[in-house]
Amino acid sequence: MRKLTEYVEMAAEEFLQETGKAELDSLWLAEFFQDGGVMDDFPGQNLVGFYASVQKALTLRIEKAEKLARLQQERSGRSAKR
Repeated sequence: MRKLTEYVEMAAEEFLQETGKAELDSLWLAEFFQDGGVMDDFPGQNLVGFYASVQKALTLRIEKAEKLARLQQERSGRSAKR
């Protein structure tokens, strides 16, 4: 059995790869919740709470990727000035 945090990270990663969107789709997540095994492993887990956790993980992933992209852009800008 996986940890709930693993399901949260898996959902955020899969959603980002499949859609590239920052705003989580509730129908997509409900399908993941049911078909991905979350409901089986955590029958007491609330879908709304799971949604909030996945949205937070998704936002953090996107912010991290944007920060990395800015750093790479700054580095390439500095090397081009030399």
